[in-house]
Amino acid sequence: MSNSASEDDLTILPKLRKTKKLKQGNEEDNLSDLPDCVILHILSFLNAKEAVRTCILSNRWKNVWKCVPTLVLHSSDFTTFKNFAKFVSKILWHRDGTIALQELDFERVGSIEPHLLKRIVNYAFSHNVQRLGISVKGDICHILPCVSSCRTLTSLKLSVSPKGRHNYGRTLFPKSLDLPALTSLHLGNFVFCASDKGRTEPFSGFSKLNSLVIDNCTVKDAQILCILSETLVNLTMRNHSSDVYKIELSAPSLSTFAFTGTPYQKLCGSNLSSVKQVNIDAEMLSNYTEPPLVLLSWLLELANIKSLTVSASTLQVP
Repeated sequence: MSNSASEDDLTILPKLRKTKKLKQGNEEDNLSDLPDCVILHILSFLNAKEAVRTCILSNRWKNVWKCVPTLVLHSSDFTTFKNFAKFVSKILWHRDGTIALQELDFERVGSIEPHLLKRIVNYAFSHNVQRLGISVKGDICHILPCVSSCRTLTSLKLSVSPKGRHNYGRTLFPKSLDLPALTSLHLGNFVFCASDKGRTEPFSGFSKLNSLVIDNCTVKDAQILCILSETLVNLTMRNHSSDVYKIELSAPSLSTFAFTGTPYQKLCGSNLSSVKQVNIDAEMLSNYTEPPLVLLSWLLELANIKSLTVSASTLQVP
């Protein structure tokens, strides 16, 4: 099969050079003889562009890609955004609408038109998506109400790079999201707003949350970011800003805590006796004086851990 396709073709099927049939003479096509469920499982590991290309293998494969329960749509797989947008529109049109969508992984390097993003999200939710990943540039406030109405979501990743060279204009995270089935949450470049007395509790509504990643997020009009969860097991934080606020962490089931970046935020913990593994990769300039003291206070809060892993840069903290 050819390794390249004509992205200028407006049809859903890429124009590929004719290939030799898999069956020649007495050779057996063992791959095509596999059950549908096995073939669909194999295709679920491919991105959407690669999955569609399999249609030229034989008549057996012509429509198999339409039933794949996962969609991986990355603009980096296309030479232009115009080609990418056309492909996305066509694949949503031609995919078998009776098949539930288990996972959608959508990534656009750069800005995206709001109407296209909303169409993608609406398609996912109308097909009972369970695992959703959205990584784009710009504001996504217009899709958050749709996200909140999805009762089937078990895993959600929202990574929203701010427009421009600086971190202003980041998307405001809703004060409450009603996602009763959610077990895994990954947030990138969001702002958490204060709800009461300078405190913000953005995760209190997730009653089944098991894994949480907070990547380059900050707070607004608040001095305390509360992470209160009875079910949280794994917490990962990445932060490279100098924003100063307190993190109030209460998670009696927490087992693993990982941090990467500059530790300006003070950690105040309770019910953390269950924490067993801590990984710290601290980065800071030699003229910084506050972060090393903050880092020391973290270790005091996590004094009962069984395993501590620190990077070489952390050991060099003055």
